[in-house]
Amino acid sequence: MRMTKEMVQADLDALPESYRTKDVDALIRRYVKNNADVSALRGYVLTEQQFHRIYFYVTLDQIGSVNDLMSFIDHNLLFDDWWHTDELIKYVADLDFKTALSYVGKYVLSDHPFIRRWGYVMLISKLGRGHAENLLPLMKDDDHYYVQMGEAWLIAELAVDEPDKIYRWMANDGMKYNINGKAIQKICDSYRISDEWKEHFKGLRKALRTRK
Repeated sequence: MRMTKEMVQADLDALPESYRTKDVDALIRRYVKNNADVSALRGYVLTEQQFHRIYFYVTLDQIGSVNDLMSFIDHNLLFDDWWHTDELIKYVADLDFKTALSYVGKYVLSDHPFIRRWGYVMLISKLGRGHAENLLPLMKDDDHYYVQMGEAWLIAELAVDEPDKIYRWMANDGMKYNINGKAIQKICDSYRISDEWKEHFKGLRKALRTRK
């Protein structure tokens, strides 16, 4: 069934007055079950909050191949907020790392800050883990807050498996404190990193504060 913007809006209007994300997700599951085509929403995903989630989730949940999932996202880089990127991370977790890296290399050079953020956060979870040597050279002293937060999140995730590499890189790479400092805070908040390594990173933080 091909859904128009008006049909989807009518379904949203039929939800409880103070509906939550779980209510929208139930609607999404219904659309997926019925093989709904929501391509008509594409022109509205940056102006209608719920349309973004519905457009991507309904379409991506009907695509079987992870490479096809990535190709769809690559042709629909419709991001204007942090959650536009973060809600898609789960769809690329099984992507081949070398394939992912070919996309990441161009995303982090984009003029659009949320595409740059996507280039970093798409590597969160298992996709980027164990690949610090390949990913750390992609880090940049970005001026945009949400890109910085994306970089810090990825750095902290890489530290789960390779804390020694992350520590040495932070100590010597010359990046600004506003990114490394955020990463250290995430590292210290993580339950997957040992207390011993957290103390090492806390000790490093003082020296990094001199980097402006």
